[in-house]
Amino acid sequence: MFISNAYAQTAGAADPGLMGNLTTFAPLILMFVVMYFLMIRPQQKRQKELKTMMDALAKGDEVITAGGLLGRVSKVTDTYVTVEVAAGTEVVVQKNAVTALLPKGTLKSL
Repeated sequence: MFISNAYAQTAGAADPGLMGNLTTFAPLILMFVVMYFLMIRPQQKRQKELKTMMDALAKGDEVITAGGLLGRVSKVTDTYVTVEVAAGTEVVVQKNAVTALLPKGTLKSL
């Protein structure tokens, strides 16, 4: 009718070989390597630092919690930390809620 028939070519395409396949996947491999060094590796390093900080918590340390409370650690257990936020006022928080360890004497300077 109005549209002519289309037929597939009879001659096969040349096999690109190993280098052709490698250059096809090179951008994908390169993108993964860049993502590893820019995103995954720094995050793993930060998690490792937080874990060592949580394991090293001791009585008398001055800390900041995830909620923004500043206080001195008065008791440490396996999963919980008791933080004294004011004289006679203590708050029990989970260990992973402690986000930063302050230098000694920071609370007195505030």
